[in-house]
Amino acid sequence: MTWTTDNQKNLMLFSGRAHPELAEAVAEELGIKVTPQTARDFANGELFVRFEESVRGSDAFVLQSCPYPMNQWVMEALIMIDALKRGSAKRISVILPFYPYARQDKKHRGREPISARLIADLLKTAGADRIITVDLHTDQIQGFFDGPVDHMHALGQLAQYVCDTYGTDNVTVVSPDSGRVRVAEKWADALNGAPLAFIHKTRDPLVPNQVKSNRVVGEVEGRTCVLIDDMIDTGGTIAGAVRVLKDAGAGDVIIATTHGVFSDPAAERLANCGAKEVIATDTLPIPPEKRFENLTVLSIAPLLAQTIREVFENGSVTSLFDGSA
Repeated sequence: MTWTTDNQKNLMLFSGRAHPELAEAVAEELGIKVTPQTARDFANGELFVRFEESVRGSDAFVLQSCPYPMNQWVMEALIMIDALKRGSAKRISVILPFYPYARQDKKHRGREPISARLIADLLKTAGADRIITVDLHTDQIQGFFDGPVDHMHALGQLAQYVCDTYGTDNVTVVSPDSGRVRVAEKWADALNGAPLAFIHKTRDPLVPNQVKSNRVVGEVEGRTCVLIDDMIDTGGTIAGAVRVLKDAGAGDVIIATTHGVFSDPAAERLANCGAKEVIATDTLPIPPEKRFENLTVLSIAPLLAQTIREVFENGSVTSLFDGSA
């Protein structure tokens, strides 16, 4: 008696309820459908998820963005992973375009948590084999997960948009603080060797979301300044940086960010801070009430779809960034 098996791989994409539009866009790029599921909330806040198709032996990709209320969507992702593990999925890759709790990646003082590590531990315990994410707050978060982490970068899309819209002849790349100068250097390379500047600022460790911007270090007078950051939450840091740049004689100020968290009152601040344009990606959903006239949102779906394709086909994710990822 001879046994034969069908070893053809089966890619399945699953979406949490936080940002279904992004999952649909990724599925369209891949030429597949998002796997149907039943998901609901019980009266006491418990979450329930059941997939409507067999997942046995599949290469499963779970896409969950984490906007407000973040904890609900983190828990939903964990439950989805558990359901896939118990449904005998062969490999489970979790796509977190915006990594939750990424700002809590180290202890500033005693008796504080390292919550970014806790999230990685929860994902691993639930059954995740791999994490795919975009523009982590700090690179070392990759080491918190005991398994492969594909750290994608939106710089290519953002920088290309800036090049096409504003050119590179009179551009200065500005970091909102000294901690992001390394990222600013990559931006400068992408913008044909544009000069760098950064904002010197102070932050009160006892008061979250409040930063005092002091002065700009670098030549910005009369130049188009591209102010970059990985995320914008309430917008206080970036709005203050724009004011400092304007006071220093900068020309147009363009804000570029990957993650538009835009917690209140970010939309009002960004609309009135003096920036000519704010460019963000859709790693997080940006509903109408968080949008404003000078906001441009770029789709991250093509990058995520390329990453999924490379992972599924055992290709090189690094090749998407010319070997520099």
